Amino acid sequence: MRKTGTRLAAWATLLSASGAATADYAYNLQAPASQIARDVFQLHNWIMLVCLGIFIVVFGAMFYSLIKHRKSVGHKAAHFHENTTVEVIWTVIPFVILMGMAYPAARVVIDMKDTSNPDMTIKITGYQWKWGYDYLNEGVSFYSNLSTPREQIENTATKGEHYLLEVDEPMVVPVGKRVRLLITANDVLHAWWVPALGAKQDAIPGFIRDSWFTADKIGTYRGQCVELCGKDHGFMPIVVEVVSEEDYAKWVAKKKGAADVAATDNTRTFDTAELITRGQKVYEANCAACHQANGMGLPGAFPAISGSKVATGPVEAHIDIVLNGKPGTAMAAFGGQLSDADIAAVVTYQRNAWDNKVGDAAQPAQIAAARGGSEAAAPAAQ
Repeated sequence: MRKTGTRLAAWATLLSASGAATADYAYNLQAPASQIARDVFQLHNWIMLVCLGIFIVVFGAMFYSLIKHRKSVGHKAAHFHENTTVEVIWTVIPFVILMGMAYPAARVVIDMKDTSNPDMTIKITGYQWKWGYDYLNEGVSFYSNLSTPREQIENTATKGEHYLLEVDEPMVVPVGKRVRLLITANDVLHAWWVPALGAKQDAIPGFIRDSWFTADKIGTYRGQCVELCGKDHGFMPIVVEVVSEEDYAKWVAKKKGAADVAATDNTRTFDTAELITRGQKVYEANCAACHQANGMGLPGAFPAISGSKVATGPVEAHIDIVLNGKPGTAMAAFGGQLSDADIAAVVTYQRNAWDNKVGDAAQPAQIAAARGGSEAAAPAAQ
């Protein structure tokens, strides 16, 4: 019995230990990088210990009874009816166990929901299939798309280390700062989840939910959308880079400078070759998931662009459908997501790629005119 007790104590110590030592295992939670993530990790280990204890007691008693009280050894069944003491015991013990689980769980959940006194606030919007980030304190906005090459996805190239967990624009935050997240969605349900930071919240169209974290370790942390959101649900990863305050200030300055420079593209006149080159990148980031890299779409779900009446017809109609989408279909409106220069580029690319050899080009001025001076201003080029 003493050996058994020693072994159980050792297992309990192993399971209750939190940190990188246990998180290194592939079947465990990620190593926590924030206090809230450590609380979740420790709560998980505590609940697992309670479940293990219940398992040992229940199945131990069951197998002991099966072995020691079998008929073949001469045991005779006892006959009795009602026992107040036993009934009190089997009521009190589960109550104590539940309270022992509910109290720490309630503390963690309440802490997770306390988003007061943030050092900075970031609005996160889920789209099919990417994330939009708006830094409300700094005035920085951008979209984050999957950056895994199509060749890896189509199994024509060796998969990289961060296959389907890499993006073109990561979310960047300073270490040690309390970050409040305002999370919503533009189209369908999504869910923003970075396990190492202890942040997970559903993104619901028309509603704003909030969460928070304070990263205490510099590094790169990866997550995913964890709410089934359509065809490319598995292709909208999340990457959060935690940097020093100095590096964060440099990043903000760089993003603001790039936005100022990119905004001038909306007033430029490009040559067709420039637009096609730029448009291919915009298409791969925003259109290829549905319409496919070869422009052939998916029959019955997403129409082909190659040879389509839209891409080979009047350019004004083409611009309109990219700007405003098509109600009642999966075609989203990109007027609020892409700049005038990017829309001009992707329209030009679509009209001159694959079997579409129209030969014309759209310019940012045409996109601005198509917007009609509406209150929805064009976003800066990404």
